[in-house]
Amino acid sequence: MSENPGDLAAPPPLTDEDRAFLATYDPRKYPSVAVTVDIVILTIHRGELSVLLVRRGVPPYRGLWALPGGYVRPDEDLGTAAARELHEETGVAMTESPAADARDGRAESGSGGAYLEQLRTYGAPGRDPRMRTVSVAYLALVADVGEPKGGDDAAEAWLWPVAGIEQGRPRLAFDHAQIIRDAVERARSKLEYTSLATSLLPEPFTIGDLRRVYEAVWGVRLHPANFRRKVLATPGFVVPTGQRVSTGRGWTELYRRGATTTLHPALLRRSQLTTEDGDEPDTL
Repeated sequence: MSENPGDLAAPPPLTDEDRAFLATYDPRKYPSVAVTVDIVILTIHRGELSVLLVRRGVPPYRGLWALPGGYVRPDEDLGTAAARELHEETGVAMTESPAADARDGRAESGSGGAYLEQLRTYGAPGRDPRMRTVSVAYLALVADVGEPKGGDDAAEAWLWPVAGIEQGRPRLAFDHAQIIRDAVERARSKLEYTSLATSLLPEPFTIGDLRRVYEAVWGVRLHPANFRRKVLATPGFVVPTGQRVSTGRGWTELYRRGATTTLHPALLRRSQLTTEDGDEPDTL
């Protein structure tokens, strides 16, 4: 008899042997290890790829900037912990949607389009001076985080340009600089072969708006006509709304997110590095 997905998420029932073993089991024989979650929220703010950080209001590293996150409680799973810590420390609401398409990780946020996925796990000894701590990091791409505000043990929340963080400004607590580097590279890579760039845009948007997202994330200039041709040649990447908007020099079409999640052919970073005058542009 086949099991439904809900049954697969639950552990099997305990046997008499299991119960006898657990009656004398002492977890104190093993070193204590804490589990935390950290959330890398990337968005486009004032034309730049930016990440949401909080200033720590308590030791260790009081006053330094860090990713929103914290300890997982004994009675919650990782996704629930990530959503709780994010809201407590920044006021931003985002939860993994039970109805999300498992292929693209779309999630529900308080601001419309969003993407949420687990990034990776960080567990190097000494990464947290308090105790041995393993952190599960999440990556979120959000069109608009609203007005973040500090709360709980975070003194304040702010959107910082990724370009500055890549140059060591500001100084970050724990190993969060490495986590952000990994998250940014994941986002840059995913924009090559998925439609996730549309998660960083409020709807409706123009092809020019979408191009500027790619330019902000990749850190390069893209040829407008070539980019437009490649986007419109990908079925289901974007869908026209039938509306137009003035650009000041004419009119351009408005679009919304399409159903396509995988781009074919991919928008590879190297092949996109062409400027209007044909010169080699700045690379990443």
